[in-house]
Formats: sequence, C-alpha cells, structure tokens
Amino acid sequence: MSMIAAFYSGKSILITGATGFMGKVLMEKLFRTSPDLKVIYILVRPKAGQTTQQRVFQILNSKDLCAQNASSPYNTLQASRYCVATTHAFLFGPLVQPQKSDGHASYWSRHAVQLNVTATQQLLLMASQMPKLEAFIHISTAFSNCNLTHIDEVIYPCPVEPKKIIDSMDNVSRSLEPGTYGFKTSQAGKGFLRSLRATPMAVADLIPVDTVVNLTLAVGWYTAVHRPKSTLIYHCTSGNLNPCNWRKMGFQVLATFEKVPFERAFRRPNADFTTNTITSQYWNAVSHRAPAIIYDFYLRLTGRKPRMTKVMNRLLKTVSMLEYFVNRSWEWSTYNTEMLMSELSPEDQRVFNFDVRQLNWLEYIENYVLGVKKYLLKEDMAGIPEAKQHLKRLRNIHYLFNTALLLIAWRLLIARSQMARNVWFFIVSFCYKFLSYFRASSTLKV
Repeated sequence: MSMIAAFYSGKSILITGATGFMGKVLMEKLFRTSPDLKVIYILVRPKAGQTTQQRVFQILNSKDLCAQNASSPYNTLQASRYCVATTHAFLFGPLVQPQKSDGHASYWSRHAVQLNVTATQQLLLMASQMPKLEAFIHISTAFSNCNLTHIDEVIYPCPVEPKKIIDSMDNVSRSLEPGTYGFKTSQAGKGFLRSLRATPMAVADLIPVDTVVNLTLAVGWYTAVHRPKSTLIYHCTSGNLNPCNWRKMGFQVLATFEKVPFERAFRRPNADFTTNTITSQYWNAVSHRAPAIIYDFYLRLTGRKPRMTKVMNRLLKTVSMLEYFVNRSWEWSTYNTEMLMSELSPEDQRVFNFDVRQLNWLEYIENYVLGVKKYLLKEDMAGIPEAKQHLKRLRNIHYLFNTALLLIAWRLLIARSQMARNVWFFIVSFCYKFLSYFRASSTLKV
C-alpha cells in the first residue's frame, strides 16, 4: 500500500493553476492514486465566453484528463470563480475555513508580477487563516536564480523589496510585458523553426511533467508527516543527474518527425544549432524570413491575405528570449530531493517516481513529440501516410528550388566572367569525354 496515496485519502486540497498543463496532470494523478479524496478546490475564471462551470466541464471531459473512475472527478471537484485583480476577501472568502492540505501548483506562462508575487502573497494570507493546514507547496521555475552558475536548494535573498515591485508594476502597461514560452516543438515539426542559436553541448535540463507532479505530491506528504523545522527547497532538475544536451534532443526529435510527421508542414523539419551570431542571422534570413516572404507573395498572387511573415517574426522574437538559456548550463544541488527519495517506500518509489536518473531520454523525447502531435496539435495518427507524402513533396520542391537557384547564379557568373565560362566549357568537355569513353568500354566488353 502506498503511504502517499493513503495520506491524501480524505484530504481537502486547493490547487491554483488547475486549468493549466501541470494543474491538469496533478489532478489526473490525484484521481488515479487517491480516489478517496474528500474534495479538490480549484480556482477558475471565466474565459473566452465560457463560464466557470463550462470550463470545469470541458477540463473533465477532455481526452487529456482520463481518470480511472469516471464519477470521481465530478464528485470530488469544486470550482470557485476568481479574478487576480480582486480583493483578498472576494478571492478567498468562500474557502477560508479549516482545510487539511493546500497544494499550490502555480504554472503560469507569463512572468507577470500580479500572478507570481501578488497572488502568492494572497494565498499565503489565506493559508495563515487555516488552523488545520498541513502543507503549502509552491512550484516555481528552477531558473529563478539563473544569474548563478551553481544553484543550491536554498531561498536566495531578493535584491528588491517585493512591495516595491508590486507598486512599480501598477503603472506598467500589460502590453509591454513580453510573453515567455518554451521551445516550440510544434513549430519545429511544421518546419517553421529550422535553426537556433544555441550551444549544441549545453544541457537542456528537460523534466517530464509527471516527474514534477510526483515530486510535488511526495513533498506534500513529507511536509505534513515529518514537519521539517525550516522551509525546504527541492530541485526537480536533470542537468547534474541525467544530462541531455540540445544536440541529442534535436537528433531524436528529427528522427521521430521522420516516423511520425506533423500534418500540413510548412517545410521539412530541420535542427541546426550554431553559436555564431553572424551564422545565426544568415540562417534566420535564408531558412526563416526568405521562405516566409516567398509564401506571402504566393498568397497575394492567389488573392489571399499574407500572414507568414508576421508569424515568422513573432516566432523569431520568442526564440530570441530563449537564447540566454539554450547557450548555458547550470549545476544544481539536489540533496533534499535525493533525501526525499530515500524516505519513500519501494511502492511509493514506483507509484510516485521522480528519480530522473531512470529516464531514457531517447524514449522520452519520442513520446514527447507524439504527445505534441496528439494533444497539442490535435492530429489523428491515421493521417501519418498523407503527412509523409506531403514531406516528400516538400523535399522535391526544396531540391528543385535549390537547383534553379544554382543554375541562375551560375548563368549570371558565366555572363560576367571569361574564367567562369572557360571552367564551364572544361567541365562539359570532360563529362562528354568520360561518357564517350564509358560507352566505348561497354561496347568492347560486349
């Protein structure tokens, strides 16, 4: 019997960020391993014309969430409407009552101060009013202190008072905040992103989402049962335990694309890594911007609205934000994480496994690409043969286009240079003589 699963039975849990990727996986794990949960509270806001109840219904009925007990999620889940900009009383009034466990799974895609600082502050105020609170878990990026090369499992002092940051952000327009996104595998698979300014041997520090979720639930159990005297930081990183570099990742991603291509690709997938700025700018111009301009010209000729240049510019802007991270490697201390693993029973180590040393990166990356195709792009596996035919057509177009460019460039060079004409005539004469000799030799043998 799993001690962690038994611990969460009968517990009440609050999860923020439940509509995001990690929040959904966290709920999925709880539904599967602890069907006797008392209640899961989630904070959901209306969005895109959908009410809170409609969004919850959509989450529970999506193919991303496949709980074993179909009735369990509906009986266990309770949603509360919220808005980050509202007051503390409106946010958490209905929830400020004796609860047992508080899981704070914040996985926001924008580093907005209103979410990362203000909302966390409000959650802490709410938690302080829970006399039976057993654990408060905050999930954040391991790159919070990316200015350091070696990062320990400690809380580093904040260089700026948080209140000053909150006050200063009140006067900043949201439109000025750049979005932060991960590596666009879907864009790479469609052939949009073919080159990246990155150090090939730099460690990618990949972490599967279920590894993070397993560690989160294990931390909640350990905190409630063992009551550590101080706040513990747990690094869920792979760099120093089971490193995977960008070259290895790019190779396996391309190999998977060959077997399971994405539908309606813009160009054939490719993964070129370079550390040279000039080379990177060249590939951006040749492999990214030029094809986008040509495609927009084609759209104009056919009476359609050009859009590819705008899409490509946005993609390159997003990728430029990643350059700091894909050109560096970090060292992480994992003493607390390894200590927690040693505290688990063999059954818990199997059910809630977060040991990254057991990861097979080649297998993981292949499953990762398949997941992007199935769940992110919503593509059917039955369309793979047609997708492969489409890639063959793109390959032929690529060869034809390059041949035409070579002939045009050579023709222009011949027209301007006597030496180039002499070289061309020499090559043609040599090929003719070689073919004549080969034909004569074949005749003699017969």
